[in-house]
Amino acid sequence: MNTVMNTQTAMRPCTRVYLLLVVLTLVTFAVGHFDLLSGSRALVLSLLVLGFALIKGQLIGDFFMGLKGLRGPWRFVILLWLLIPGTLITIAFTLAG
Repeated sequence: MNTVMNTQTAMRPCTRVYLLLVVLTLVTFAVGHFDLLSGSRALVLSLLVLGFALIKGQLIGDFFMGLKGLRGPWRFVILLWLLIPGTLITIAFTLAG
């Protein structure tokens, strides 16, 4: 039997998502480590870090919890769980700034 194994060099979607999560985490770390949250751009960068957290949560829900293929309320539970606190935090940051 002479079968040739076809090896794919393309990354799987979960690997791409994992790398994106790592990059977003490193950007968030850099913002905190280099004290970029002080000064006039603190509100914008704080909301950007919050946006990264919301994006990361949705990616985790879609790809690693297997909610991407679901329909109906089950997929939106994670989205609402992320949006409600995210919206409240955004309002608090905006009113404080």
